[in-house]
Amino acid sequence: MSQLVTTISRAYPWMKTPLIVSAPMRVMAGPTLAVAVSHAGGLGFIGPGVKTQDIGADLEEASMLIKKLSASQAQPSALQNQPLLPVGVGFQLWNDDVEVAVSTICKYKPCAAWLFAPRNGQKDLDTWSRRIRGASPSTRIWIQIGTLAEARGLAQGPEEPDVIVVQGAEAGGHGRVNDGLGIMALLPEVMDCLPPHIPVFAAGGIADGRGAAAALCLGATGVVMGTRFLAATEARISPGYQREIVRASDGAVSTTRTMLYNQLRGTVGWPEQYSPRAIINKSFIEHQAGRPFDELKNLHDEALKAGDAGWGPEGRLATYAGAAIGLIHDVKDAERIVQDVQTEVLRRLSTVQNANSAQ
Repeated sequence: MSQLVTTISRAYPWMKTPLIVSAPMRVMAGPTLAVAVSHAGGLGFIGPGVKTQDIGADLEEASMLIKKLSASQAQPSALQNQPLLPVGVGFQLWNDDVEVAVSTICKYKPCAAWLFAPRNGQKDLDTWSRRIRGASPSTRIWIQIGTLAEARGLAQGPEEPDVIVVQGAEAGGHGRVNDGLGIMALLPEVMDCLPPHIPVFAAGGIADGRGAAAALCLGATGVVMGTRFLAATEARISPGYQREIVRASDGAVSTTRTMLYNQLRGTVGWPEQYSPRAIINKSFIEHQAGRPFDELKNLHDEALKAGDAGWGPEGRLATYAGAAIGLIHDVKDAERIVQDVQTEVLRRLSTVQNANSAQ
């Protein structure tokens, strides 16, 4: 494990242990959040935009934010003078344009590229990995998987990733529909079939130091959090959405996997093996009760005009979130989130170590 942590630390020398990563949540994980997480000693990812072309503007903004950060501090920032842009960028392979992605990576040289949701499985992952390495050899390839079959495909594929992210079924946003498994059981079995020299990060249902410590005890090199960073001050998110993340609890009851919100928003075309987890509201409840889709669509579009009031139990807008929402009680700066989780992880692991030593 220490060797894998060293591998990450050499690739991303500003990162502090325990290793914390913010997920590339589509649109909501923008440059401000990504830079804040990296500045705090984690690794921040910018999520896919509405169009692949949007990532260029986000990387340009991230570059400017890092320059401003360095200029505003008495001590040089750890992000300053890095050979690569110290943020990562995520792509949804099923609808992102590989040509645009590669040219953008070639121009801005982000330190990591996160690949997810290929329409053609391992073939697409290999193609994207090969093209990105050709454009920017030092940009590390991160690949997200959610099943044992995907792990076996990676292990046998010709293009070996630099980091593998294993996402459990508890995750918010888009995950596996029918063959996903909780991170506690999924992670160890996946790690048993992966090459031992590749760092593995755990994702899904991790929202505090307790979950992060558990993932590290299972063998993860580090952890990824998505929903927790939706409640960061730097998230690119509507206040109404953010308040709902803080309000909701009991993820087993208050969240569900459904394509309804995608259909209401018009974000269709995902490969059939993926479906998003979202907080239940009136749209879903009335859908379950049999209300016609056309009526739900009209009500959804009216709710869009209501601004922040469109979210919440009586709202109708999509609130993608993970099953760990009941562990999120407030909005904090990204730096505070990273530091709080790291502190709690170290405390939990120290307690376990001390208990074992006392036996």
